[in-house]
Amino acid sequence: MKSLKLLAAFVLIGLILSNCSFDKDWRTASRESAGIAPQPSVTNEAILHIYGAKAWGWRGWFAIHTWIAAKRTGETSYTVYDVVGWRKNRGQPVLRITQDIPDRYWYGEKPRILKEHRGTGVDELIDAVDKAAHAYPWKTTYKTFPGPNSNTFSAWIAKQVPELELDLPCSAIGSGYVD
Repeated sequence: MKSLKLLAAFVLIGLILSNCSFDKDWRTASRESAGIAPQPSVTNEAILHIYGAKAWGWRGWFAIHTWIAAKRTGETSYTVYDVVGWRKNRGQPVLRITQDIPDRYWYGEKPRILKEHRGTGVDELIDAVDKAAHAYPWKTTYKTFPGPNSNTFSAWIAKQVPELELDLPCSAIGSGYVD
């Protein structure tokens, strides 16, 4: 029995180390567009996407990072709404609202669309999301667990704007912080 436990421990350690790539560096990980979002310069309709990508490093085994990207009708760029904890360490608010690439790789991890809204009526949804984002109560607070974090932000938006019909997956750790 003791040797079986020892073998299980070595297997577990091996799995952990095999996923801890020592040549991965968040500073050089891809932050390029994943090519998911329509090009705003050729797409006139309003678009609202909620993205999720595996969290950085070992956290990605069980957790995702979420963010929101929006483009109103006729706009030629996306506004990205996201919360990132390291901004607090630099004396900045953790909530950032800025024009940016909507579907960036999340430090090497390809995002996927968790919810999409396009076309008629989406400008009004974007207005509601923007209003809710500006009212987010934890703009300067971040805690990986239990929150508030990036998933808390997306859950807050979903609660304030139920028309989004956004149900975050269980891997969106911190989304329950707003309940």
